[in-house]
Amino acid sequence: MKKRILLLLLFVASYGFSQSVNDYQGVVIPLKFDFMKTDNQYRLATLSKFNLNKAGFEAFYTNEAVSKDYNDRCSLLYLDVIKENAFLATKLYIILNDCNGKVVYKSQSAYTKEKDTQLAYTEVLNKAFQGIYALQYKYNGTNTSNKVADAPVVSQVIMPTTVLNGSKNVENVTSNLLYAQQTSNGFQLIDSTPKVIMKVFKTSSTNCYIAVKGNVQGVLLAKENQWFFEYYQNDKLISEEIEVKF
Repeated sequence: MKKRILLLLLFVASYGFSQSVNDYQGVVIPLKFDFMKTDNQYRLATLSKFNLNKAGFEAFYTNEAVSKDYNDRCSLLYLDVIKENAFLATKLYIILNDCNGKVVYKSQSAYTKEKDTQLAYTEVLNKAFQGIYALQYKYNGTNTSNKVADAPVVSQVIMPTTVLNGSKNVENVTSNLLYAQQTSNGFQLIDSTPKVIMKVFKTSSTNCYIAVKGNVQGVLLAKENQWFFEYYQNDKLISEEIEVKF
């Protein structure tokens, strides 16, 4: 009896996940996960995109231009790969977050004792993706745009268009434009190179992030629908406007 109940619960949980992922048009992939030292190290970004495409998802790198059909960031999922500590082994799992950073899907942990680093990461990532294959994803056409209203302030700013400000037009893209890559504890902001310009970390307030830009530490604040990087320089408060595009 207990076994039947457990199987039923597992079925319901799996069904709930598959229904959830089917509400989203595609998946955004960062070029660099937190545990990596360089973009696409061990070709994990490339391998992630390959697996997502094979599982039926439309998949895009963070710095990749996409069509207007995908302009609503809340209609997309955001991939993250988390590395776990393991003695003499490589162990990781996959997370798919929504536009608010809420976990929609989390894979089982996969691990290997393969000694070759490249082979090890390839093996465990492919293993972790088996759970995503099991979801049998198929986009159901659900309109998720209403989720934007429930998103925290940071999500409202990181949009495909710039904010109207003075003489700037909504379609204008400046040379200082940064692109946001979601991380497990905030975002990293990159330029078009891509190069990481700033890292921001969550606080208890959705209007304020701890921010690090090079050797300068400050805060990223939301004021009047725009973000500002504020820090002290020679005892003087500096407020620098930041434009971000997702």
